[in-house]
Amino acid sequence: MPGFVEREFRSFLECGVLAHGFLRVHCDACGADRLLPFSCKGRGFCPSCTGRRMADTAAHLVDLVFPEVGVRQWVLSVPFALRYRLAYDKSLVRDVLQILARAVFGSLRRRAREEEGIPDSQCGAVTFVQRFGGSLNLHLHFHMLAFEGVYADDPDGHPRFHALAAPDGADVVEVAGRIADRVRCLLERRGLGPEADPEQVDSLAQDEPLLAALYGASVMGRIATGSHAGERVQVAGSRVEARYREVLTGPRCANVGGFSLHANVAVAASDRRGLERLCRYTGRGPLATERLSRRSDGRLAYRLKRPWSNGTTHIILDGLELIEKLAALVPPPRFHLVRYHGVLAPAAKWRPQIVPVTPDTDETEGMCSHDPTAERSGRPPVPQPRNYCWSQMMRRVFAIDVLECPQCCGPMKILSAIQSPDAILKILDCLGLPSRAPPVAPAVPGGNPQLEWA
Repeated sequence: MPGFVEREFRSFLECGVLAHGFLRVHCDACGADRLLPFSCKGRGFCPSCTGRRMADTAAHLVDLVFPEVGVRQWVLSVPFALRYRLAYDKSLVRDVLQILARAVFGSLRRRAREEEGIPDSQCGAVTFVQRFGGSLNLHLHFHMLAFEGVYADDPDGHPRFHALAAPDGADVVEVAGRIADRVRCLLERRGLGPEADPEQVDSLAQDEPLLAALYGASVMGRIATGSHAGERVQVAGSRVEARYREVLTGPRCANVGGFSLHANVAVAASDRRGLERLCRYTGRGPLATERLSRRSDGRLAYRLKRPWSNGTTHIILDGLELIEKLAALVPPPRFHLVRYHGVLAPAAKWRPQIVPVTPDTDETEGMCSHDPTAERSGRPPVPQPRNYCWSQMMRRVFAIDVLECPQCCGPMKILSAIQSPDAILKILDCLGLPSRAPPVAPAVPGGNPQLEWA
């Protein structure tokens, strides 16, 4: 497997284990101590770390990025064959996302000209790149949160927001058709069209054959390794055979040539809590542990968030099959999962005038102002508005105060971070806690039939 996939799994095995380091939290009132283990900070599938990143990103967008304007979610799904290529081709992801942004922005500008008489305007959006589907399958798609309107110059030369009416079905169909046509042209220009050389199209199969097998099987809902290699993922609760159908259904939902575009979810300008919930949804991780259970036969059942149209409620996997599904969901290095467009782009001219003003240090709720480099140099600490304190983030998301003493309900404070192996061993042994990490078995050498892949 590629090194970035192996590192993700090995970091996950150390996440939340006290033997790998922890924070010491102390209550001055009653003298109680608590130990908080370090997290792996993985981007792939760790439920704890992806949940923290989800909450942190959502809070940042609501507090410091999105102005108080209406926001609409545009969700683009691509055909199956393109999902496989997008899983590892970062430049193609960039180009397809650029096509999505230009198509949506073009529709907004056109409607601004026709409805509001605004000849020149600018748009803004933030896009989350999701690599997973509801059944842990590899399904790279895009969730774009775009302004429900445009910005234009006022008489003083400052940006002014002009709200637009919700798009109708014809607008969504037009945008979806434009995306489908432009992506086809893009693939032909890059030599990836129907007449392309198969070896050129599937370059991943030559460089990383095992990863290519995992990607291809995950996209198609099949198993790549073990005794069930090549078979479809087993399901539970299905009434009829699942079949792929290409349809045009639902309000503001269009499917053109395999490109599905959904734009029926919107948040009002005054609904900041609703906007934060939407940001959390678009930035969530792939694995929900509360939906994972072990069956009586030892295999694992993963409950779908919503039953499929054929009645399927669960997918059934053994341990190795679950690992291969998770391995396909790990994003490659330097693969950005959150992108900014238009007036919200980092170098946009109007961005400083549009985003919310950074709050003062003493009024900033939940923002971390700890700066170790400032302490070492003798300078006063500088506020870091992008990073939210762990305890305040937990309070914001779950309405609980994790730094509240469980004995006297007084405030607890972080004393130190324990990272030295000798100090970890002494403290854990003194407290009667496991001081050795759970052993990790070495990789099984070649020849094991359970690790054969198709």
